[in-house]
Amino acid sequence: MTSKPFTTCLWFDTQGEEAAHYYMGIFKDSRLGRVQRYTSAGPGAEGTVATVEFELNGQKFLALNGGPLYQFNAAVSIVVECADQAEIDYYWDRLTDGGQEVACGWLVDKYGLSWQVVPTRFLDMVTGGDQEKAARATAAMLTMQKFDIAALERAYAGTA
Repeated sequence: MTSKPFTTCLWFDTQGEEAAHYYMGIFKDSRLGRVQRYTSAGPGAEGTVATVEFELNGQKFLALNGGPLYQFNAAVSIVVECADQAEIDYYWDRLTDGGQEVACGWLVDKYGLSWQVVPTRFLDMVTGGDQEKAARATAAMLTMQKFDIAALERAYAGTA
C-alpha cells in the first residue's frame, strides 16, 4: 500500500478555473496542474472545464465545476498560518477582496470558501501550558476580525 498526499476537492458551480488562477495569484508558491474538460459524455457542456488541479504552498487542490448543487459553508475552512503581521495583512487583504471578514481570523472569499488567517504565535500562546495567559490571548482574539499580533502579545503578557 502506498501513501500519497491528500488532495482537497473544492466544488464550484462553474468558476473552478477562475478560482484556481485567483488563488495561485495570491500564494507565491503555487502551480497549475492538469485541466480536464467535459466530453460529449457530460455531465457538463462539451469542452467546458470539468476539473483543474493546482497547488498552493505545496497543498494539492482539485477545483471541480460540478454545478450549483453544492456550496461552501463555514463547516470547512482552510487555515493559513502566518509568521508575522505583514503576512497576515497580505493574505487577509487579498482573500477578503470581494469576500467578507467574519471573526477571530476567519473570512469568506469571493467564491464563498472559508479561510482562517492565523499567526503561528497565537497557536503557541494558547497551547503553551499557561492557562491564564492563554485565556487572556483567547479573550483578545474573540474581539478581533483580522488578527493583531501586537494586541495578542499584550494580552498574553497581561499588559493590555
